[in-house]
Amino acid sequence: MGARRRRRRLAATLATAGLLFGTAACGSGSDTAGSGDPNTLEVWTRSNPDPAATYERVFAAFTKKTGIKIDYVPVINFDQQLQSRASTKDLPDVLINDTALMGSYQRQGLLKPITPASIAGHDQIDGKTWTSTVGLDGRHYGIPYSRQAFTLMVRKDWREKLGLPQPKTWQDMLTLAKAFATRDPDGDGKRNTYGMVVPGSAQNGYAAWWGASYLWQGGARIIEPDGKGRYRPAMDSAAAVRTVTWLKDNLFCGDNGVTQPGALTSITGNATNFQDGNAGMYLTGPYNIATYDGTLGKDKYEVIPAPAGPAGPTVLADGENIYFGARTGKAEQEKALAAFLISPEGQRLAMTGRNQPVVRIPVNTTLDAAEVRDDPRWSVVQKAYEDASQQFPNAPDFAPIKQDTADSLNALFTYCGSDVRSGLKELNDTLAGDLKDQDLLK
Repeated sequence: MGARRRRRRLAATLATAGLLFGTAACGSGSDTAGSGDPNTLEVWTRSNPDPAATYERVFAAFTKKTGIKIDYVPVINFDQQLQSRASTKDLPDVLINDTALMGSYQRQGLLKPITPASIAGHDQIDGKTWTSTVGLDGRHYGIPYSRQAFTLMVRKDWREKLGLPQPKTWQDMLTLAKAFATRDPDGDGKRNTYGMVVPGSAQNGYAAWWGASYLWQGGARIIEPDGKGRYRPAMDSAAAVRTVTWLKDNLFCGDNGVTQPGALTSITGNATNFQDGNAGMYLTGPYNIATYDGTLGKDKYEVIPAPAGPAGPTVLADGENIYFGARTGKAEQEKALAAFLISPEGQRLAMTGRNQPVVRIPVNTTLDAAEVRDDPRWSVVQKAYEDASQQFPNAPDFAPIKQDTADSLNALFTYCGSDVRSGLKELNDTLAGDLKDQDLLK
């Protein structure tokens, strides 16, 4: 079953890619892509309009300082458009996108290797953060730009009205979620509130992205390195079975209102119940802080460390890297832009302003997130990243691994009569196939 599912997904991916290769990239700068102007860099980010406005401000400051122009293209369907451009061998000069995609991009030959010492200010990024840009061949393929870690957003006003403490453990969190769902925390006399928001769709791997923190808190791993450049699947472990069973039984099965309606078909774009005011908790990234300050108000909610599971409070960390597109010929201009983006000036600009920040936790170690923003809540996020976080493995192509994990978790959570142990055994076999496809299976 696992091998068949993997083949079906691969066939669908290839079919989609075949269609995409015939399309043109869209965006404000795509018509000038590949221009011979050595003083203009085409830069892509995966952004909707609000963070794109922050990038515009950052790039304007860079141009003013250096005279190097930026042809900026904010792209929502980033990977689809990138594959289209890759098929024409005409890549953007600079890409800013997720750290977990580095292995996929490098495997496809889309990136130029980078020597950290060639980037001014490289020594202001710590060694641990630089390691997240190392590929399977030991070379760097990205420059760290922003990092973040999940924290728990909680309706403080609801919690205090119900007389309950901040949750410290999974059980505390479950108790609070059930109270939010059943004890009318908004005081309207109706049962129309929910315990927590979950973007649990299999689409784009969301169930694995959201569920990773719980897996790690339960002592499970998706894949494990052998220390010699290879990996083994690990989702058939006893810890994984216990953790997925706990999530299934307590969050998704049973009529307790712990999660919002449609949680297992929700992605972050439509999982808006927290900001809409009818859900009480959301384990999510700090990019939502600015949004919730505007929709709920700072006084209505709190940002706290994720409650600990049996193996601790570890949460998913991710972020963005700066990548240089392969076969572009503007190395000095690209390095100048990277140096500005990781500098204190560039990082501050990207962390502040009216629009959504595009740097959450600064990679520049001379900066403190809470101090830059004058907001102590960011200390919670920074401490979670520094002391209690784990990233997806960046060197392998993690995209198929994340997607297969999401497919399996979503199916197990959707069908309450499903057998978790056998479902995870099937997933493990599928993950072994994914690793074998990349010649990485231990």
